[in-house]
Amino acid sequence: MISTLFLASMNLPAPAAYSLADLLEGLDAPQAMSVSTFEIPGTAEFTVQALYPEILTANTLLNAMTPLLEALAIATPEITIEQVEERDWVAQSLADLPPIRAGRFFIAGAHSLGRAPCAALTLHIEAGLAFGTGHHETTLSCLLAIDWLARRRRFERVLDLGCGTGVLGMAAAKLWRRRIVASDIDPVAVKITAENVRRNGLTAFIHPVTAAGFGHPALSRAAPYDLVLANILARPLMRLANPMARRVRPGGMVVLSGLLRSQEAAVRSAYRTQGLFLTRRILCGDWSTLVLHNPVLHRGNIQLE
Repeated sequence: MISTLFLASMNLPAPAAYSLADLLEGLDAPQAMSVSTFEIPGTAEFTVQALYPEILTANTLLNAMTPLLEALAIATPEITIEQVEERDWVAQSLADLPPIRAGRFFIAGAHSLGRAPCAALTLHIEAGLAFGTGHHETTLSCLLAIDWLARRRRFERVLDLGCGTGVLGMAAAKLWRRRIVASDIDPVAVKITAENVRRNGLTAFIHPVTAAGFGHPALSRAAPYDLVLANILARPLMRLANPMARRVRPGGMVVLSGLLRSQEAAVRSAYRTQGLFLTRRILCGDWSTLVLHNPVLHRGNIQLE
């Protein structure tokens, strides 16, 4: 007999979505059977969905959430409730999530790993709470930027700042087999990165840490960096321009993403002021990814190393 379940859906910006998903998982009443978070392509928002076995209304869920929403300073989301038939929702969500090709990288869940081309660098990433399955334009563009850089040189010291699922740091580890620091302000993302690192057999190369900006000792010890990967948002990127520039060695590179095309000029200006200059830009939909360099002085001329 097929039973009826109740699916609650809410759309929020990425940082708030992580916290909301964690909140829903921790509620005792109503208690969710599962909580999932999915990127909304072409936007900076996620859809958070929670599945419940008993009759549920938006007001009931909102009343249970409100004290915690206020404590976490999360704006009250609009909640939609729909009745659904019980089925294997995890299997269905993964079936709807196709594998991604980005240069030499092939990113897929377990259901699609067998479809990887022989020469591809395969990354096993399951749909989950953190940002970065490769399906969002910003993640895809960053992977293309890493692939482009790898065809020109090797990098010894790499930082994945705002790591989400850890996909960018793992891509770098697959290429260069070097020690990489992966950091995120959200402890849920760091936990998921650690799980993905283990799943992909990269624990010897990637060290995930919870850190805001460059404040963690692990980030300071590993500096200066040859390559910094930062797929976050435009305003945080602008705030980080000075501390990031001070930690990128001469000749080092920076990949910035998470910014809309309309925000590109402001971000480029913030980094140009700090001595980091545009080498390449990758446009994907409404989003822009910037590859910057820290010039090397050589015989009186500024050149790329």
